[in-house]
Amino acid sequence: MKNYDIVIIGGGPAGLAAAVAARDAGTESILVLERDKMLGGILNQCIHNGFGLHTFKEELTGPEYAGRFIEQLEERNITYKLNTMVMDIFPEKVVTAMNREDGLFEIQAKAVILAMGCRERPRGALNIPGYRPAGIYTAGTAQRLVNMEGFMPGKKVVILGSGDIGLIMARRMTLEGAEVQAVAELMPYSGGLKRNIVQCLDDFNIPLKLSTTVVDIEGKERVEGITLAKVDEKSRPIPGTEEHYECDTLLLSCGLLPENEISSQMGVEINGITRGPFVNESLETNIEGVFACGNVLHVHDLVDFVSEEAALAGKNAAAYVNGSREENVSGREIKIVTKDGVRYTVPTVIRPEFMNDTVVIRFRVGGVYRDCYVSAYIGEERKIHRKARILAPGEMEQVVLKKSDIEAAGDVCEITICLES
Repeated sequence: MKNYDIVIIGGGPAGLAAAVAARDAGTESILVLERDKMLGGILNQCIHNGFGLHTFKEELTGPEYAGRFIEQLEERNITYKLNTMVMDIFPEKVVTAMNREDGLFEIQAKAVILAMGCRERPRGALNIPGYRPAGIYTAGTAQRLVNMEGFMPGKKVVILGSGDIGLIMARRMTLEGAEVQAVAELMPYSGGLKRNIVQCLDDFNIPLKLSTTVVDIEGKERVEGITLAKVDEKSRPIPGTEEHYECDTLLLSCGLLPENEISSQMGVEINGITRGPFVNESLETNIEGVFACGNVLHVHDLVDFVSEEAALAGKNAAAYVNGSREENVSGREIKIVTKDGVRYTVPTVIRPEFMNDTVVIRFRVGGVYRDCYVSAYIGEERKIHRKARILAPGEMEQVVLKKSDIEAAGDVCEITICLES
């Protein structure tokens, strides 16, 4: 059994940033395990630009953004294994993995960073009636086919779901000569970034149909058409609102699910809202020395925030391994609670003795809110009261809390993040 100080599961943007930060924090023995044939993760198929504005202060494509971090990884001589599938992780931080060269092997780690990313919600989870013909793809699969494999999924397209990948594929398919007839969204608001709605739909005159879903798929061998219908407030189709579209392709962009099967098996506690682990201010799970970052923790809207979060996880994992972090002598933990429109926060608990000077609390709202305030209460005292013109579930929000404010508040046991009118 080989031994490493830190083993990182996943070589996408989160895993790369965590590895670089851990090395810069003084940890030499690092191993990155990636199941694909190349590093970079989902960024390799995201050939559109818009990445890197926060991290590198310039606009990059997905492969360019990944390439910057891969260069940093190789400059630091960080070890990685490709085409390697992690089969199991034990609470004692023993990682079981497999590839063609090494067969089945085990690694003993002092710390583990979970950076497995997320996957798309499949058709089977959507309860769409109809046959199972060819021509139904998740938007991410279609993106890979077009951008990496050189195949066109179809010529007449309808997209269900307005997540960012679906919006981007509406533009991509149009640029490749397909006719994208509509993007339907079950919710009364889009799940994607506003800039993607403008650049990918409005600029190409592609209609976005809110509170609408697919109620029928026609065709046995290949999709021949689909029927859309409006839905009520309980997401039930409204009779008489059906619209029929002749098409040969249906793309599904109906949400992303963090890849946490292995995490759950090893005993990591999972948040039912984010589908990712519960973590503290160090991005450490309930298992000591096991950290999580990126889309395996919660689904992000910008990869720059993934890198920022992963760098924090890498730095904290290095501090854990090197024994340089302070001891939580008091055992004190402050819970972060949400109410009035805030769905969840990451982290969910803060240990003041482990805090840096500030801690970033990221969250999403549960609906569209206009002209409201984002507030943060430390105990009963309101410390943040920030005006927001519009808040939507598709955009991740954050507040920054100061350690000095938390210490000055005395023996508080809760921090509340909420929206106020």
